[in-house]
Parts: sequence; structure tokens; C-alpha cells
Amino acid sequence: MIAKAKAKLLEVGQFFNDVIAELKKSAWPARPELVESTIVVIISVVVLGATVGLYDQILMQLIRLLSQLRA
Repeated sequence: MIAKAKAKLLEVGQFFNDVIAELKKSAWPARPELVESTIVVIISVVVLGATVGLYDQILMQLIRLLSQLRA
């Protein structure tokens, strides 16, 4: 039982060593590129959120209109 636990612990340690080795191989973006990408993501999220909100309002008004016509 202890041998199994020790083997699992060694596997976990090896996994984290492999993760660290792979992260060192990665090409990380420079600060200006990171800032630019972050701005693009924020603008995209705001535009998408506004679009979904607008569609939601339009559909809610349509549902209210249809429910009034039905009553």
C-alpha cells in the first residue's frame, strides 16, 4: 500500500517537472503584444455583450407585444 502511494507521488512529481519543462519551451508574448491582445479581448467582450443584450431586449419586446395581442 505504501509502495503504491510512493509510486503515485513520484508520478505526480514527474508530471509537474514535465509541465515546468514545457512551460520553459513556450514563447511568451512581449508586454506590448500582451496589452494589445488584452484590449482586443475586452472590446470584443463588450461588443458581444451589447449585441446579446440588444437582441434580448428586442425579443422581450416582441414577446410582450405577442402576449398583448393574444390576450
